[in-house]
Amino acid sequence: MDDGRLSGMRAEVTLAPTDGVLWSHDCAWADLLAPVSLADGLDELDLADGWSRRWTATWSSGRGPVSCVVRDLARTSILEGGPTRCFSWRRSQRHRPGLHFLVSTGRHHGAESLEEARVLLALDFAGGVVDVIAQPVKFGFDVSGKRRAHTPDFLAVTRAGVWLVDVRPKALIKRSDLEAFAAAAEIAVACGWHYVVAAQWRENVVAAVDAFSSQRRALSDPLGLRPGLLEAARQGRTFGELADTTPVPPVARAQLLHLLWHRQVGVDLSKPFGDASFVVRSTGPGL
Repeated sequence: MDDGRLSGMRAEVTLAPTDGVLWSHDCAWADLLAPVSLADGLDELDLADGWSRRWTATWSSGRGPVSCVVRDLARTSILEGGPTRCFSWRRSQRHRPGLHFLVSTGRHHGAESLEEARVLLALDFAGGVVDVIAQPVKFGFDVSGKRRAHTPDFLAVTRAGVWLVDVRPKALIKRSDLEAFAAAAEIAVACGWHYVVAAQWRENVVAAVDAFSSQRRALSDPLGLRPGLLEAARQGRTFGELADTTPVPPVARAQLLHLLWHRQVGVDLSKPFGDASFVVRSTGPGL
């Protein structure tokens, strides 16, 4: 892909509309985010002819750091690499790093803050994740005649393609951040990847997905409740009504949360989740 075509493809990240129904069983993970415009970060980027041969990428392999120009990045083994840097824990730090288990990979993955942990949870729920690399690559790019560096937060390999992800709460995004995000978006296009800035979640999404995640791990069904719950969901009932169709509503609630996480049933995430949430049966196999 030539540089001229890349420049013509530049645009702000486009996600699902911020109003209307958002069915939990039928959404992509990026649909859970509010869109972020990168237009203000494009003005000073050096995107003149040949930029992809001047900008660089550095990542970690088993034998040490590896570098190449952006033009060659898509043909490298970056998806087999690891984090370009580590993070640590210390007293009085203002963010909360940790390791978070993903059902989709069966492993723990690092996150440097609660916001990054929420991104991992959303990817695990609706991303069709194959693997996730934290701090995957360090980019060198030119802006306003100066060389700058930026390391995106995640590279997620999914069944729908590769996602390059930056995480920054909307209130904390500065002009320099927008420039780095816009540069990362250009590089993602050059590699044939998707790109998104996780800056703000759609209303009600975080609480609902967190509730579903309480039953995301393997869950047995010794009372045989699931077939009846799935059949009742075809008849158009609320979460509370479905639980009450069984002789043991508390156990049924756990089973329903498990079915919601695995997307065998769904609710409208644009509304607060609770007993009054209307539950629909998924027409697909679930995840």
